[in-house]
Amino acid sequence: MELLLSLINGERAVVFLFIFRLIFSVPLSLFYQGFAICLLAFAALFVEISAQRSSNALIAKFKTRPGASSGILLGALTLPTVMLSRLIQLSRLLLSHHVQPQDITSLTVQYWAVSASCFSVLVFLLFILRDSDNKNKVFNVKTARDSGFILLYTLLYATVCSLSLATKLHSVLHAATMLLWVFCHGFAAVKLIQHVHRTFPLCSSMGEALLVTAGITLYFGDMLGYTLVKLETYLTPSSLASASYEMKRSEISTIIQGVLAGLLLFPFLYKFILLVCSHCIFWVSSEASATKKKMSNGIAKSLVFYISLAVTLLVIVPAWMQFVQDFHMHPVSWVLNFVFTEPFKIIPLCIYWIGVICASVLRFYSISKSSKIERILLRKYYHLMAVLMFLPALIFQPSFLDLAFGAALAVFLLLEIIRVWKIWPLGELVHQFMNAFTDHRDSDLLIVSHFSLLLGCALPKWMSSGFNDRPLAPFAGILSLGIGDTMASIIGYKYGVLRWSKTGKKTIEGTAAGITSVLAACSVLLPLLASTGFILSQHWLSLLLAVIVSGLLEAYTAQLDNAFIPLVFYSLLCL
Repeated sequence: MELLLSLINGERAVVFLFIFRLIFSVPLSLFYQGFAICLLAFAALFVEISAQRSSNALIAKFKTRPGASSGILLGALTLPTVMLSRLIQLSRLLLSHHVQPQDITSLTVQYWAVSASCFSVLVFLLFILRDSDNKNKVFNVKTARDSGFILLYTLLYATVCSLSLATKLHSVLHAATMLLWVFCHGFAAVKLIQHVHRTFPLCSSMGEALLVTAGITLYFGDMLGYTLVKLETYLTPSSLASASYEMKRSEISTIIQGVLAGLLLFPFLYKFILLVCSHCIFWVSSEASATKKKMSNGIAKSLVFYISLAVTLLVIVPAWMQFVQDFHMHPVSWVLNFVFTEPFKIIPLCIYWIGVICASVLRFYSISKSSKIERILLRKYYHLMAVLMFLPALIFQPSFLDLAFGAALAVFLLLEIIRVWKIWPLGELVHQFMNAFTDHRDSDLLIVSHFSLLLGCALPKWMSSGFNDRPLAPFAGILSLGIGDTMASIIGYKYGVLRWSKTGKKTIEGTAAGITSVLAACSVLLPLLASTGFILSQHWLSLLLAVIVSGLLEAYTAQLDNAFIPLVFYSLLCL
């Protein structure tokens, strides 16, 4: 019993409480998905405990963020549970004929894709840990037994996945193709997480990297599948995959996906163009060394950067958008047309946003330079700013908010690329400005906290697009980060005395304040939503449990809570 208690810390206990709530809500039609979550949870727990016992092995292989726990359990389960919660919600809506069967099929394939990504990374980490323990030992029976157990566990998971796909896809060939498609995501995730830690060392814990890896793999896999469907007449495999990507997509979601994917891939294109330019100049110029030195000059690189960026965002990305979505005009023209369809509603909202941003940034930037207040507390005021900006738009202009979230994330990505690559003339200015708002979870190489806050507010809204019978689900990020996390930090900092653990800084008073503030906000928000025409179907007991679990996760997790808490809260609100 003592050994068991030593293995279950606060974060793990909260995660398993979350999993139990999820499994309790799984209908019989989603039995395989629920069973897979259990397999994934026990595998993640085993890997996390193994990593804790031999942490030097992972530190030698992956340079993780100093001072952070591995977070493997939370990182491996977050996205699969989000997809399963959404599946539960769609299965409920299928009975009322608000969604189509192909929507369930599409989301099922996406669930298995992200689940396979996380499971494959876990198996990869487990082999690293096992090899490190036996590095200086000869082959023994225990090693063979461990390898056999890993293989059997993997085969069990693959069997569950195959059975699930076979029940959704009636063609054997179709199911086999989708199974291969799913495990290609797993292979890509293993390669990507190695690239992430190699490119950005000391920037994330293993759990945070796992969350990002699974998300990016799913995002680009979905984009590739979406593209293959449009190439159905040219590529035979796409006809088999088409049934898995028949869910109708809006123009806004296509624009966001194209722009973000283009910016994520742009650094590779930029490096390739620089390499080509350097080689061309080397062969053409008689004074190769002097010319190559000139090419390495910051202004020359910046010119190449801005030209490549303009071509990417104005030619390449729009070409993809027009191909997959059948735009009848350039996507930029479509966006302008969308904004000016309701100019007296959207333009004042934009002016209001600009005013809030300017006033807040100028005020808090000056405070950060002169005040002795802790930065982690100062940054909570930006959480309140997110409430002031996003809450009115989410109620009255939800479609435009989707587009605005995408535009803001694109700007953040572009500024971070400029900062990291030190592009003249903005690189150094952006670096100095962003350093005023960093804390121990950021580094000079990569600043992620503003991304996590924006994505924490945006993802619940994006995932709630379409018919949604849980009106608070789109507000999960704003409620948990803008209100709950902010109140927990402020009250805990000023009045907190009783700490949850001897080594942690989180207090019981702060957690209680965060939970109470979210419940109070929900009690005000639900009648307001009812007055604007939303159909209310959120049960208070389920809401209370969701708020408590997310509040406890904020208290116990050592991970980047902006990334995890909104997704966990969203999952619970969907049930």
